Amino acid sequence: MDEHIVVTVDWLAANRDAVRVVDVRDAWEFDGIGHVPGAVNVLFDRFRSETGDEGMLPGPERWTELMEAAGIGPGDPIVAYDDEHGVFAARFLVTALLYGHRNLHLLDGDYSAWSRAHETTTKTPSPSPTTYEVREPVSSPLVGFEAVEAALDADALLVDTREAWEYEEGHLPGAIQLDWRELVDEGTRGLKPRDELESLLADKGITPDRRIVLYCNTARRISHTYVVLRHLGYDAVDFYEGSLAEWTERGGRLAEGDAQ
Repeated sequence: MDEHIVVTVDWLAANRDAVRVVDVRDAWEFDGIGHVPGAVNVLFDRFRSETGDEGMLPGPERWTELMEAAGIGPGDPIVAYDDEHGVFAARFLVTALLYGHRNLHLLDGDYSAWSRAHETTTKTPSPSPTTYEVREPVSSPLVGFEAVEAALDADALLVDTREAWEYEEGHLPGAIQLDWRELVDEGTRGLKPRDELESLLADKGITPDRRIVLYCNTARRISHTYVVLRHLGYDAVDFYEGSLAEWTERGGRLAEGDAQ
């Protein structure tokens, strides 16, 4: 993922035939409300683990089956969208990244931005099955419990992307609070302008020269923040997939207090 990960609806309209478009909304929305022409529907619950570790990766075999059924090849560029400012689509993209897929993009402004400016359809696509192969990522942002525990006493900045009330009830010691929704514009449903994002992050001490460790509850919200930070050129961003679900289960230390 790099600074070109976030694309506009006009970019997608111009490049739609050269990419695979993935709609991460519920099936009734995809079929009943409409979708980007040519998009395939991959439900959010399909690419999460079903083994009790809620929110975690689905496993390489299941991911391979999903991609092959969706007609996506290992070298295909992917553009993903939803109707929740991109938070579910971002989780899809991070999952793809962790299974070695490259050339990944988030549609800025989600489905609503597309539907306001371009044609939609309710026609169900019939993708041709592909042969998909999971690969090792070039580099992985994943960190586990032990690495995060060590980061508490290191020169790392832990960022809690949950809401303020969740943070106040309990957070990792020393973490700062950044609700992922602070990065989106409710009117456009897309990201805030770059200069506004950079200023907001700098005010919280989240700067590109720091090692950033992201967490939430089950890795959905940090997926969006991870995509945004990579879009802005941040390189040292760690992704704690286990997040609070694993942290509390394993007895990790928690602190209480107001969000700044």
